[in-house]
Amino acid sequence: MKPTNLATERRGIVLFGHGSRDPLWRQPIEAVATQIKQDAPDLAVQCAYLELCQPDLGSSVQALLDLGVNTITILPMFLGVGKHAREDLPKLLQELRLQHPHIGFFLRPAIGEHPAMVALMARLALA
Repeated sequence: MKPTNLATERRGIVLFGHGSRDPLWRQPIEAVATQIKQDAPDLAVQCAYLELCQPDLGSSVQALLDLGVNTITILPMFLGVGKHAREDLPKLLQELRLQHPHIGFFLRPAIGEHPAMVALMARLALA
């Protein structure tokens, strides 16, 4: 990966979920994307899904690249870290890094592992 010139850095984020045949399943992830767009309008945001619905990760990354993004953060929208987060996503990410060596890719931990998310879920359970 080439170093990114901070003056020309254009960041993007992919919210990466499992996917489902049920179109209603996508609503919470898409709501997060909408909120990010409201809070940070200069940040390009895409949703992507591992299986059963579109867009897939490669398509979402390409959409960001088409916008001129050169630094992409992938946030797994998983509460638990199973095979998809541990094995499937790193393989997909490695393929993307090989296809786009000039792009900075960063993989964040699954959202369910973040201490703020754990605390929020506990507060919601106690409410």
